[in-house]
Amino acid sequence: MTVIVLTNCPPGLRGFLTRWLLEISAGVFIGNPSSRIRDVLWHEVQQYAGQGRALLAHTTNNEQGFTFRTHDHAWHPTDHEGLTLIQRPIDSKGSTSSARKPGWSAASKRRRFGKR
Repeated sequence: MTVIVLTNCPPGLRGFLTRWLLEISAGVFIGNPSSRIRDVLWHEVQQYAGQGRALLAHTTNNEQGFTFRTHDHAWHPTDHEGLTLIQRPIDSKGSTSSARKPGWSAASKRRRFGKR
């Protein structure tokens, strides 16, 4: 099984992929091509993605049962003791999550003090 996810890519690339894969949602393609065809498709995706991002996931014979590749993503696959994990980008404060604003959220204020 092969899955390719495109974000912000040219429509021509999406049309090209529909020759071998089925588009089940906007930018999400699945199919079962041979490994040679899959590698050719991924090469074409990398070449014609332009400003867009792409993700390829396919089955393989390893502990996880699958592997994946990324193109122009902020999150990158990283090998950790034989497992492929996704490494998030680190922001300027050294944290991997986005900083929350201090104080109460609007929803919690409405619950606590009633709707106004």
